[in-house]
Amino acid sequence: MRQLGRYGRFRWWSCVDGMYTPSEEDPLQYMLLVYNDPAAAPEIGTPEAAGIHEEWNSYTAWLNEQGTVSSGAGLQGVETATTVRVVNDDVLFTDGPFAETKEILVGYYVIDVADLDAALTVAAKAPNVTYGSIEVRPVMVYPDQA
Repeated sequence: MRQLGRYGRFRWWSCVDGMYTPSEEDPLQYMLLVYNDPAAAPEIGTPEAAGIHEEWNSYTAWLNEQGTVSSGAGLQGVETATTVRVVNDDVLFTDGPFAETKEILVGYYVIDVADLDAALTVAAKAPNVTYGSIEVRPVMVYPDQA
């Protein structure tokens, strides 16, 4: 497994040869992108699904108690998605997600933590890691946000 940099906020103006370099004085934010495999997740309306819902409530409460979470939300199902593209100046709308994938994006959290290791520790505690995944990505900071 490839190890990523230790800093979560990058400044676009510190880009050298296509590589972003972190500014150590910036607070660190990471986005946790929550993916589920619908075929492996508990079926909605079952006691197992209700239990997972309670686990997510507990996980979110724990993040709030830690003072870690900046924001977060669950997403409605992929059947509610609309994909927007512009091709030859024509705006095209397509029902559903752009990509056909096994796992679907179902929610996110933005967390404030000390470093990547802390973000990975938080992600590993998510209730869906046995039937889905959590993608951890640093949040970009631009000059007007610094």
